[in-house]
Amino acid sequence: MSQNKMEITSHIVDTPPRDAATVVILRESPLGPEVLLLKRHANSKDLGGAFVFPGGKRDEADASPESLSQLGQHLDDLHAQLGEPDLTPAHAASLFAAALREAQEECGLQLDSTHLRPWSRWVTPRMPSMMSKRFDTRFFLARAPAEQTAVHDDHETTESIWITPRNALIQYWDGQMMLAPPQIMSLSHLTLYSNVQLALEAAANQRPPIIQPEPFDQEGTRVICYPGDPRHPVQERALPGPSRLQFINHRFEPEGGLAALLHDQ
Repeated sequence: MSQNKMEITSHIVDTPPRDAATVVILRESPLGPEVLLLKRHANSKDLGGAFVFPGGKRDEADASPESLSQLGQHLDDLHAQLGEPDLTPAHAASLFAAALREAQEECGLQLDSTHLRPWSRWVTPRMPSMMSKRFDTRFFLARAPAEQTAVHDDHETTESIWITPRNALIQYWDGQMMLAPPQIMSLSHLTLYSNVQLALEAAANQRPPIIQPEPFDQEGTRVICYPGDPRHPVQERALPGPSRLQFINHRFEPEGGLAALLHDQ
């Protein structure tokens, strides 16, 4: 696996973030849970060559009566699972529909709404660092159906791998794959679970945290801090692991190095 050179930007995006959904798909392996990662096409405008979770923006069609009727659960139940009281039940349910559609389009997996566990909510900052747009992305956990095989689409994505979160972070550290900060922090979080069921239960028993990264430049170095960091306006931690990443060596690293991501300290 080769890595594109990671570059960051300092442009400001003033448009409001667009709704999006991402599915972190897990399966059991002898080494523990494995996660599905897809490599974005090298010529993609955003995150070209990076490994990401399946996902994309919410379409208006995801909120159509037909899409919502296929979810198989009451809209109020899905609304409650998402934990966003400011949304209407239909809008909340449409995010589940978007997640299911993206999983099918990007890796060929036919999931249903009962497979999805809302896990976290990532809001792109006004200075995205690696993106040209802003997204309000709901991350869902899901167990891969045993009888199905995930395949990349050879259009938006050119490679698909199943890998333990720990090994993904080690390969990132060794320069074998490119990851963006939300994937780095999410993979770090997943290293805490010894099996898929524990991860799904943890997601089901919490309200998905809102993660609004705060980027700033310190002595010419881009730093992204997360809730709980002294520089972040929200002092309650939203994630385990490091509270900030800094852009050095053409990649984002925590102050504690790889050990901080693997919770080995």
